[in-house]
Amino acid sequence: MLSLSRWKIILVTLSVIFGIVFTLPNLLPQKTLDALPGWVPKQKLNLGLDLQGGSYLLYEVDTAQLRKERLDNLVEDVRNTLRTAGIDFNGLAQANGVIGVRIDDASKVNAAAAELRKLGSPLPSGVGTDVNVSTKADQRIELTFSPEAARADASKAVDQSIETIRRRIDSLGTKEPTITRQGADRIVIQAAGESDPERLKAVIGKTAKLTFQMVDETVTQEEMASGRMPPGTVLVAGDDIQPYYALKKRAVVSGEELVDAQQAFDGQSGRPVVSFRFNGSGARKFGDATARNLGKRFAIVLDNKVISAPTIQTPILGGSGQITGNFTVESASELSLLLRSGALPAQLNIEEQRTVGAELGADAVKAGAISLAIGAAAMFVFIILAYGLFGVFAAIALVANVLLIVGIMSFSQATLTFPGIAGLILTLAVAVDANVLIYERMRDEAAAGKSPMSAADTGYRLALVSILDANITSLISAGIMFSFGSGPVKGFAWTLAIGVFTSLFTAIIITQVLIGWWFKVAKPKKLPIA
Repeated sequence: MLSLSRWKIILVTLSVIFGIVFTLPNLLPQKTLDALPGWVPKQKLNLGLDLQGGSYLLYEVDTAQLRKERLDNLVEDVRNTLRTAGIDFNGLAQANGVIGVRIDDASKVNAAAAELRKLGSPLPSGVGTDVNVSTKADQRIELTFSPEAARADASKAVDQSIETIRRRIDSLGTKEPTITRQGADRIVIQAAGESDPERLKAVIGKTAKLTFQMVDETVTQEEMASGRMPPGTVLVAGDDIQPYYALKKRAVVSGEELVDAQQAFDGQSGRPVVSFRFNGSGARKFGDATARNLGKRFAIVLDNKVISAPTIQTPILGGSGQITGNFTVESASELSLLLRSGALPAQLNIEEQRTVGAELGADAVKAGAISLAIGAAAMFVFIILAYGLFGVFAAIALVANVLLIVGIMSFSQATLTFPGIAGLILTLAVAVDANVLIYERMRDEAAAGKSPMSAADTGYRLALVSILDANITSLISAGIMFSFGSGPVKGFAWTLAIGVFTSLFTAIIITQVLIGWWFKVAKPKKLPIA
């Protein structure tokens, strides 16, 4: 086992070179790195929020508002379906999550229920649909969303929100934000290096839900003032030209079908505008709607507020257009960014925010470096005093271990947090523990009368089982923490997991090569630790 195999020597040499090459950028000033050739690795450790400073935000996805919106849409779908089928009805309303409607003709109740069942979509489980339709007494039909559908919608909304938030933050140029789900409906955002949480909130918190809806020209100003709206029409806050608009509830097309949005300038007035472009289905819907409604107005609605309501003068068939309003270049750029990144499926409510200053982060880095240096020095002293020359070999392996961990984390751009530094220190302790097991086993074998080479070889072989057992246990613990933890816990688990593999490599392979080299050169008659 102590043979100086060529593959072991090559592996140790390459691993040490790797560790030095990818650790070195963390020790060099930025000017020196910039002056190096392009092929030289320049990745530095990606410091977490607690080490670099930055912003922490905790949002809650308003799943109740999402459910209400789905119910409102289902009410309109029921109305349109029954009208299309020529079935008269009354009393269509929604209360406590249940949509009820009464069919005028008793002979058409079953036909109406059959038509309404078509509104359902298959559940993720593949069994049943998301809309439950049941007939009641007095010719009534009730519709509800199944509990499984509600849970699936909430989970999907959180997932979509995370992706939308990630695209928005990436567009700001914030490096490596950490965006994770917390519980069923909360999202944690950690943006290291971003010291202004208000800037993040301004972009993240806007729903940016864009719809194009037809203006209901039949509603008078008096009706709008009194709030009396006909079925299928809703009152929406307006712009500077008109305080309120009566709009058809059902959108002609929504922002989900946008493929691009850019800040531009109007060709005639030169004022900032937002140009947009739909995908194929959106262009088709938009073209059909504008062709059918020539001379009528349609409203461009953003987050339940009308931006503008132009009159359709010609069919818009190209699938592109402009959003005009009282934009500045900055506000038009921000709106185009939000539209490109997609609308949030539901409103986000801020639950907690805090800022970690750069000075506090620098103090944490300094404290971590000091604790690492003290811990490493204490281990070096112990292992050298206890095992002499073999202790020196173990200390060299520990240095290689640190180089490998820092090099791997720099190469993979894994985030190092303050608990991650604790994981690094714990890793060194585990690595020393492996060497202690090996050396003590060597002592036992030497005391039993075996030759130095045989004692060393047997020591490695017999200690390997205990070392693997201890490290596999640590790896399982790290896996559990990484799977179920968040933020600092994950940082600790990730560093610990990397350290388990590097500790096994350095404590077993590197010390084997060093001790094997010593046996070849010194040809000892006795182990120095016997």
